[in-house]
Amino acid sequence: MSLGEFEFGDRIQLQDEKGRMISFTLTEGETFHTHKGFLKHDDIAGRKEGSILITSSGMKFQAFKPLLSDYVLGMKRGATIIYPKDLALIIGYGDIRPGMKVVEAGAGSGALSIALLNAVTESGSLASFELRDDFIRIAEKNVEDFFGKSPGNWKLIHNDFSSATSELSVHVDRVILDMLAPWDQIDVASAILRPGGVLIVYVATTTQLSRTAEKIKESSAFSEPMSFETLLRPWHHEGLAVRPEHSMNAHTGFLTIARRVGSDGVLARRRRPAKGAYSSEI
Repeated sequence: MSLGEFEFGDRIQLQDEKGRMISFTLTEGETFHTHKGFLKHDDIAGRKEGSILITSSGMKFQAFKPLLSDYVLGMKRGATIIYPKDLALIIGYGDIRPGMKVVEAGAGSGALSIALLNAVTESGSLASFELRDDFIRIAEKNVEDFFGKSPGNWKLIHNDFSSATSELSVHVDRVILDMLAPWDQIDVASAILRPGGVLIVYVATTTQLSRTAEKIKESSAFSEPMSFETLLRPWHHEGLAVRPEHSMNAHTGFLTIARRVGSDGVLARRRRPAKGAYSSEI
């Protein structure tokens, strides 16, 4: 493989003069058509990333291989995807590194699967649990399109996450739950996580967040959970005209993170609950 050059089988992303992006797979003998001319795939192969490509009618495109964030936002969806800003936090705050054994439930459209496989590299492994046939097909296709093949270190399991204790033969380093009722699976997560391992739960609503956090605390298998959301505000900059954009990526979901404790149990946390925090106080 030539570094920085397009090859057949690569995913390619074209950006026009107005910033609009188009993505496709470079295929020998194929032609990309626009309303202003065409580009032959054979003429793109061998060109460097960042090249300017000109159609038969003079339309110009800047060509790159798509970044993970670009691919995720443009790929086919079944389930709602985890957005790039949350994917980055899962990888960063989860400290997900090469060589790790990671489990996710469920696979959805495959956005998180791609990010996790990127992070663990070929030296690690990922097991993804998914119940729905349609989501499995979409996730498989998206992962294969991104990597150009089905990764050999990826196991897509058509089953409920509750089967993880029998499906997996070793303890894992990280567990990520992206499901409707993750509080029902906290005990399963604790059973497959090694001491010191990290549990990450992604939910959309405050009700889900509350039930998940309380279940983690009640389990006595995890450290005090930390929960947060992230709001991404892009900025416009044109000369001295520097201001926030009119739209932003606000709430997408909450992340809750906790560490698997050892056989000594959880160190009791001194806390003074807020008045009315529990129903008996109302």
